[in-house]
Amino acid sequence: MDTALFDYPLPQERIAQTPAEPRDSARLLVVNRATHKVEHRIFRELPELLPPGTRLFRNHASVFKARLRLTRPTGGQLECLLLHPDLARDPHGNTWWCLLKPGKKYAVGAKFGAQDLFEATVLEKEPDGRVLAKFDAPGGVLAVTEKIGEMPLPPYIHRNDSTAKSSTPPDNQNYQTVYADPAKKIAAAAPTAGLHFTPAVLAALEKKGFHSHDLALRVGLGTFRPITAEKLEDHVIHREWYEIPPATRQALATLGGPRLAIGTTTLRALEDYFLKSKTSSVADLSDPWLAEADIFIYPPRQLAGADLLLTNFHLPRSTLLCLVSAFLAPGSTDGIAWLKEIYADAMARGYRFYSYGDAMLIL
Repeated sequence: MDTALFDYPLPQERIAQTPAEPRDSARLLVVNRATHKVEHRIFRELPELLPPGTRLFRNHASVFKARLRLTRPTGGQLECLLLHPDLARDPHGNTWWCLLKPGKKYAVGAKFGAQDLFEATVLEKEPDGRVLAKFDAPGGVLAVTEKIGEMPLPPYIHRNDSTAKSSTPPDNQNYQTVYADPAKKIAAAAPTAGLHFTPAVLAALEKKGFHSHDLALRVGLGTFRPITAEKLEDHVIHREWYEIPPATRQALATLGGPRLAIGTTTLRALEDYFLKSKTSSVADLSDPWLAEADIFIYPPRQLAGADLLLTNFHLPRSTLLCLVSAFLAPGSTDGIAWLKEIYADAMARGYRFYSYGDAMLIL
């Protein structure tokens, strides 16, 4: 399948630079797959739009301040974007995969750091630009990020240095879901579909009997990277660790109303779980499930993890666009053209795209 099928033109002015204020005032495009009907609503109306008995599944991972702006010994600037620790090699969490900019200046064995905070040594370099580095940081790497780190906004959200380095920039709150668990500070990118929720919307959902169930997926940079292979089948999907606690596993095993996946990261975790749990020895639902999602979802795949999907408007040639196309028309490739029609209509109506943009509900 040609990757070009998942390309589409997007004017720069349609890329949201800030979230809606308040969050739940974002627009919500509602697609009914059975009737092909499209509605244009406001996100705070979500509780009125869900079928009776809907159960919400969401990624409550917390975003950490993964971007470090450093100064090289020569006086030049160095940017380090932390992706995730390599716990298989270093269970203590001191060896991390990251991106260095400019990365070409750092060969295996090279060192970088910040005086009195940490020193890191490059252990490996991958062709895709990722670097594996060993950190010597008293108190741990996350302690360093709390002192000097910045929220890892995607490159299409532009900030000047003075804004990025201010003590309490709005992005520290805006690029975090209101239900993020501080104990799950593991994500180098936000599960952006969840950014639209407010305490008021969550309360309204609970009042109507729509209960939420949490899982944690370590969202990484690979989620948002475009597919560069000419053929979709040649793309090597990024891997992301996720954890499903016992209560959520039990909810997934219980018959009930439709399952709503809040975001593509949640849906990817659920699909990976349903695929692997069929042959797993971890049958006791009282145990947590920990696995590495390596599933690449694209048309004409059938999906089993969720019945409904809440998502944002995604980048061209991204794995997320592939996933939404598959969800829109399971078992066929019809969702590819249909999604591009929906996106074109959304652009014409002034919808805002990407992480801080508007939302789409697929029923």
